[in-house]
Amino acid sequence: MQAIQVSDLRKAFSTRRKAAGFAGSLRALVRPEARLVEALQGISFEMEEGELLGFIGPNGAGKSTTIKVLTGILYPTSGEARVLGLVPWQERRRLAYRIGSVFGQRPQLWYHLPAIDTFYLFGAIYEQERQALRRRLGALAELFEIEDLLETPVRKLSLGQRMRCEVVASLLHRPRLLLLDEPSIGLDAVAKQRLRQAIRRLNEEEGVSVLLTSHDAGDLEALCARVIVVNHGQLVFQDQVTALKRRYLRTKRVEARYDGPLAPGFRVEGAEILRVSGCEVALRFDVRAISAGALLEQLAGAGNLVDVAISELSLEEVIRAIYQESGRVAAREETPA
Repeated sequence: MQAIQVSDLRKAFSTRRKAAGFAGSLRALVRPEARLVEALQGISFEMEEGELLGFIGPNGAGKSTTIKVLTGILYPTSGEARVLGLVPWQERRRLAYRIGSVFGQRPQLWYHLPAIDTFYLFGAIYEQERQALRRRLGALAELFEIEDLLETPVRKLSLGQRMRCEVVASLLHRPRLLLLDEPSIGLDAVAKQRLRQAIRRLNEEEGVSVLLTSHDAGDLEALCARVIVVNHGQLVFQDQVTALKRRYLRTKRVEARYDGPLAPGFRVEGAEILRVSGCEVALRFDVRAISAGALLEQLAGAGNLVDVAISELSLEEVIRAIYQESGRVAAREETPA
């Protein structure tokens, strides 16, 4: 069975709009202007069971709206969706026992109580037998490294500690699908790494499917093999992470070091010099304009090379390029002939 099936999913919201200033406020009271906002404009995708899928896009792209539809919180305007074989907005109660969700900016733990109190409350809500719940909690506490945090009031936990506890709270009832909406937001590098490792182990050991939205390219590179990119409520890319990088990796960065200072006016044909400092140089080149081999030949001819490194764009830069390209395409489509 596929974990998620989405077909031509649409969601529109009606909002009230007023002009700026006092006069605009008066007009809005007498004659409010309604405006229809299309958060989702007919998206379609599938997710296999056991898959780690990235679902990314800029703010306002429709990511959180999609997740809310998939959890049954929102009804779509039109289209179809099935999550673990169930229609979310029609069978929300049954679906709640099969999925877990974490919204990075909306905590579910009780702020003034120790995390373990919320865990036992959730266990009761999901009708977990007490002994089974203790065993499950012990295993998850070890996996997410929160054994020493269970009795600490949530308000005293760091953000990274709290987020690990949030994920544990969503896994107590052994869901088959975990929906993570910005779980690493605001975390430092160490906290992010711990969270990623725990999620990957959970996927490998229990086969839990994970749908992840994040603005952090590191989350996608560390966890996801496949990625879906949305912008303005539409799918603009859907493929393997490697294909995403290959399609948009048109520029590379080179850093070279020589055994002596470079000559004044140092230049490389077909490349942009970013920095020259003593015996070191950093430059950028477009693979469509010059090959890496031809570039290295020029660098080798400029002196005695001691070290050279070629690096690709970060996934964050790749995603930015996709957004810019999709924006240009949309602008061309909207321009009248």
